Amino acid sequence: MKQYTNKTVEAALEDAAIDQGVDAKSLAYKVIEEKNGLFSKKATIEVYGLDDAVDYAQEYLKESIAALGIDVTTSATVEDDVIRILIDSERNPVLIGKGGRTLQAINELVRLAVSNKFHHRFRILLDVGGYKEDKYERIERIAKRVARDVLRDKMDSKLEPMTPDERRVVHNCLNGMEHISTESEGEGSERRVVIKYVD
Repeated sequence: MKQYTNKTVEAALEDAAIDQGVDAKSLAYKVIEEKNGLFSKKATIEVYGLDDAVDYAQEYLKESIAALGIDVTTSATVEDDVIRILIDSERNPVLIGKGGRTLQAINELVRLAVSNKFHHRFRILLDVGGYKEDKYERIERIAKRVARDVLRDKMDSKLEPMTPDERRVVHNCLNGMEHISTESEGEGSERRVVIKYVD
């Protein structure tokens, strides 16, 4: 975290953007002080980096799960602006839950906590003991098989409802496949990918 002071919030943001070599719109920050007096104007902002969000996410995760009586270890990486955190414990199945629902709920809780803390929306993806990676591989196999059926029959096909990260796996693995397009439809937990035949 780093503080910047200038006459206005916008000017302080520009200073931060130049200092960090990024676009001002991509900065996560909060206003510490803002004075708009007749003779003096001053604004101080605190700018957060991705590293701050990663550290906070891991600490929040450990404390939240410890409250359930489960000790965990975590390791984090950042890929394509997605914070990926791998969790491991002696009770991984409990943290995953039936069909990965508990893991999805924990993921949403951490994402909301980090977004609320830094007033910025971060993409966060949790995995427990490699569960998500295995699931992504299964989803890719299913998507490719269904896409081959769609090519053969020239009929659209709907997949089962999936989480946003799982739908992204389908879109990415079929992107560029000839005569195939994908789109998401539905709302909330019923949102799913439709694999379509295109001429």
